[in-house]
Amino acid sequence: MSEAKVHLDRAHGLKLLREMMRIRAFEARCAELYQAEKIRGFLHLYDGQEAVAVGIMQALEPRDAVIATYREHGQALARGIAMRPLMAEMLGKLEGTCRGRGGSMHIFDRATRFYGGNAIVGGGLPLSLGVALADAMQKRDAVTACFFGEGAADEGEFHESLNLASLWRLPVLFVCENNRYSMGTPLGVAEAEPEIWRKAAGYRMGGEAVDGMDVVAVEVAARRAVARIRQGGGPHLLECLTYRFRAHSMFDAQLYRTKEEVASWRERDPIVRLQRWLEQAGHLHGDDLAVLGAEVAAEVEDAVAFAEAGTLEPVEELERFVTMDEVPS
Repeated sequence: MSEAKVHLDRAHGLKLLREMMRIRAFEARCAELYQAEKIRGFLHLYDGQEAVAVGIMQALEPRDAVIATYREHGQALARGIAMRPLMAEMLGKLEGTCRGRGGSMHIFDRATRFYGGNAIVGGGLPLSLGVALADAMQKRDAVTACFFGEGAADEGEFHESLNLASLWRLPVLFVCENNRYSMGTPLGVAEAEPEIWRKAAGYRMGGEAVDGMDVVAVEVAARRAVARIRQGGGPHLLECLTYRFRAHSMFDAQLYRTKEEVASWRERDPIVRLQRWLEQAGHLHGDDLAVLGAEVAAEVEDAVAFAEAGTLEPVEELERFVTMDEVPS
């Protein structure tokens, strides 16, 4: 484990562990609901990448903003969106974060400054510039964390966004969740320079890579980058090297990787790694894991019950909230 973990205390360690367990349990239940056709459309799960969302969010304050990807359930939970309305949104219910209109790929929550969920690959990158520019113009001491996958580095808006962010010295933390396959193409086949963090140098911004399967390593790197941004150091690119244990989406046959490869990565499971370190450091006591597991399971089942008991939006209201003057406050 990273040297930084030597200084990890029990309270913070359990908080990180609980947050990752919540994401894993929530998504496992979503997979079941999808197979039961209670969640419709597309579903992209975060299983294996929990350390990235949880680690990054430790460095952010409520005044900061988050731009997410279409694999954003973990990011939403780690940001503080309540599980009940999040699950209701997954089931398309009126009680969801977006009245059931967004679904899995378009989670949005104004209260936590969580601005999507974006279904377009790389689509959140230019949006992050707008949010960061607005904050800068209004003299808010806020950072915008923009999550994207390594597949977005193939897109023109990746380069355009890094260029403008650097030129305007915008307070953006670009977080690349490099899970190595985009949809199904190995990174080395698609990128002449497969180390995404090195692309930052071309735009005169800071960049670094971190073990995205180590939640504390991610937190340490994120805190360092966010502090630099707040001090006026301009944008920063953080590449988190991670791996998704499940398929790209529920429709993916995963013909591009072997079961043996997935199994080898599961040995680096971020939840298990943190559990082992907490045990070795003497921070796990008695039935801590059993209690955490029971609490998380109960929270998930409560969210499922809430969502299933929810209501569908009346057909008569489907044309509401299309124009700006109808958007609820």
